[in-house]
This record gives sequence, C-alpha cells and structure tokens, in this order.
Amino acid sequence: MEITARALWTLVHGLGFGALYLLACSGALVQIYRLTTSAAPLESTPGQERFLKFYLCAMCVLAWVAVLTGAYVIYPWYRATPPPGTTDLSIFPQGLLISSPATVGWHSLGMEWKEHVAWFAPISITMVTFVLIRYGRDLRNHRQLRSAVLSFAVISFVSAAIAGFFGAMINKYAPVQGGLTIQLIQGEEK
Repeated sequence: MEITARALWTLVHGLGFGALYLLACSGALVQIYRLTTSAAPLESTPGQERFLKFYLCAMCVLAWVAVLTGAYVIYPWYRATPPPGTTDLSIFPQGLLISSPATVGWHSLGMEWKEHVAWFAPISITMVTFVLIRYGRDLRNHRQLRSAVLSFAVISFVSAAIAGFFGAMINKYAPVQGGLTIQLIQGEEK
C-alpha cells in the first residue's frame, strides 16, 4: 500500500486538521450553548474554566492550521496549470474538473466556497475564543454578546463542515496527485 506525498498532505489537511476541528467544535458548541442559554447561572470551577479556554485555543489552532495548509500547501497543487496541448489532466485537478460539464460545478461552487467562505471558520472561532477568555463568567451578564458568541460558533462549525464536504467531493472527482511515493505497507509477492 502506498500514497503520494501530495495525497498524504491532503489527508492530513482534511481528515487530520479539518475533521478533528469539526469534532472539537461539536463539543464546544454544546458547552457554549449551556453557557449562553442557561436561565440559571452555571457555576463552574476555575479548573473547568481553564480547560474551556485551553480547549477553545486548541480549536483555534486546528482551524487556522486546516485553512492555512489548504490555502498554501494543497491549493497551489490543485490550481496548477497544465502545459498547452496536455490531454491527460489527471495531475491537474482544477483543469480536470472544469474540462467536463458534469464536474465543473465542483470547481465553480465547491472550490469557491473553500477559497473564500471557509476562512469564516478560523476567524469566527478566534472571535469566540477571545470573547470567552476576555469576559469569562461575566459573559452571563451580556445577553446580546452571549447570542453573538453562540452564533459565531455555529457559523464557524457550518462553514467548516460545508468546506469539508466540498473538499471530500472535489478530492473524489479530481484528487491532488503527484510527488514522492510513500510505501506504507509492503504487499506479499505472488
């Protein structure tokens, strides 16, 4: 079993950073919802508050690393322009997608989402983290700010989830290929 270096980077970007962020975000949404919508004030220990701050900071790191690896590592390989006269577009994902009317939508909608809207995920979760660290327990006294924090956490999750879906579909139809081949498992010889 083998994988190319570019496919490995795509795997780390999507299933490593992206999926882990979505998983962490689902847990954070539950906690933020509890903090922002509870009628009775929730009493938390200083240890729980420190853990939530650390958790949110780790989420920020995951979100930023996912977006930055996508934008500056994977995307240049995706966007590579085939030389004139190239007929085999398998190593030029963008060219492969736009060459067929059946797949052009994955580029025009899916990659546009990933290029622009996916940036909402790290920006939004950074704002959520900053506000929760800044206000701490006092956040319960600011109803509108609590609503904004919950809304931005949801925006972060939804934009990352849609970007992940588009990334998986784009990779299905036009995977980023090439680079060094990495041997994972040596197969048996017959």
